[in-house]
Amino acid sequence: MSARPNSAFAELAGTRNWRFALRTYPFGTVANRWLRDHANVWRPGDRVVLSVADGEGRNSVWLAQHGLAVDAFDISELAVQKARRLAAARGARVNFAVMDCNATSWPEALYDGVAAIFVQFAEPAARRPLFANMVKTLKPGGTLLLQGYTPKQLQYGTGGPPRRAHLYRASLLRAAFDGLRIRELCACEERIAEGTGYRGRSALVGMVAQRP
Repeated sequence: MSARPNSAFAELAGTRNWRFALRTYPFGTVANRWLRDHANVWRPGDRVVLSVADGEGRNSVWLAQHGLAVDAFDISELAVQKARRLAAARGARVNFAVMDCNATSWPEALYDGVAAIFVQFAEPAARRPLFANMVKTLKPGGTLLLQGYTPKQLQYGTGGPPRRAHLYRASLLRAAFDGLRIRELCACEERIAEGTGYRGRSALVGMVAQRP
């Protein structure tokens, strides 16, 4: 991917850098459970991109440890630095980059998989091109794994954005990804423990969808 400057998303870098300036890993170093439970849709030798909010690398490093070729990016330089340290400590090889997702030219039909875990930083107008790029960059037959919070999460306050417009409903995802074959789409409530950032009873929605 090649980046272009002056995206509206650039303001996120300061916020995320502040969060990731901690010596600890706010979202832990264990991969997201939805990702772990569904990553068998990919096989060693596949190329997987973990899009925005790969953060400190917990998901990309886990995928690389399980034999996948992984590209990962985040807008926060500090997060990517910590992700590189995590990968080195675990002997995992990941192609990391610091990138602004909506100031970047996404390659077309390159990846066998896209993982989008808690990437709920975008207002609806900015979310549309982000989702479109996730689809664009999948090869035919490639699979998207996505998990996010639903609006009910505002009642719990155990992680995720505090703005309702940033949250997902199953119907929103079905409409946004109507060009994909949805293999699984479910909303649930469960207790999660992913660092201090995502912890406690949570209202979640997960999707597995394949590009025809």
